[in-house]
Amino acid sequence: MWNQKPPILVAEDDPNDAFILKRTLKKVGIRNPCTSVENGEEAIAYLRGDGIYGDRVAYPFPGVIITDLKMPKVDGFAVLDWLRRHPECGVIPVVILTASAIEADIVKAYQLGANCYLQKPASPDEFCHILQLLFDFWNVCKIPKLSSSVCADENPPDKK
Repeated sequence: MWNQKPPILVAEDDPNDAFILKRTLKKVGIRNPCTSVENGEEAIAYLRGDGIYGDRVAYPFPGVIITDLKMPKVDGFAVLDWLRRHPECGVIPVVILTASAIEADIVKAYQLGANCYLQKPASPDEFCHILQLLFDFWNVCKIPKLSSSVCADENPPDKK
């Protein structure tokens, strides 16, 4: 799947964390196009193709979502909830990458349909190792292709 180069959507409110994630993805050999948004509200707008995100040449529909949980406006839990309320989008693999190790957050993320929950590692080497494992896993998975318009709807995201 990864070697087919599906775009990766990163929802991360900390620009430094987003930069490090993109750099580490490249370091472990993941060359997929990667777009960052600053919160869950923007992630949902991207998925729906709202506003500037309607240009699917500039903002191609993602094959994978990597999201933080604790973000302003709309959090990662709301993104998961929105995805699961849109079954046509619910097949997009969603990786939670967060600083939270709170058991209730882990449980809630999986209950809302997260495919993977990773705590942000402390060291660059550990980050590379985790992303390489993730890369290797998704490389052997079969994931359906989606149309760029399947997640459009009229309902705005729930604000948190």
